Amino acid sequence: MNMVWRGLQHFRRPQQLLLAPSKLEHIRPESTQPVPAARLPYRVQLCAGKRYAWCACGHSKKQPYCDGAHKTKAPNISPLRFTSDKDKTVLLCACKQTTNAPYCDGSHFKVIYNDVVKSVKRLFN
Repeated sequence: MNMVWRGLQHFRRPQQLLLAPSKLEHIRPESTQPVPAARLPYRVQLCAGKRYAWCACGHSKKQPYCDGAHKTKAPNISPLRFTSDKDKTVLLCACKQTTNAPYCDGSHFKVIYNDVVKSVKRLFN
């Protein structure tokens, strides 16, 4: 036990990790690819004639809608603005891999499958 503790006393963190969180944001590269907000789509009620902005980058805290987070975290990815033609319940994509944006097309199954494959590979490597 003492040997482990002594070893930890001599461990030094890299300076980058000691910076305040606001300074770390400037160090991180900006996203050029969307990040999945969730693995399953969001079921939402749309109102006829209302304008919506679907988050395409995955960084919004108000998923599946945009809150402007892309301006700092993914400036190359803009939200998709759309208007519903009638009142309806739909599934909006959360994995950000759909080919029918903003609506879910089942691409999340491929994302989930790839996550499982990566996990299994890690177990056996």
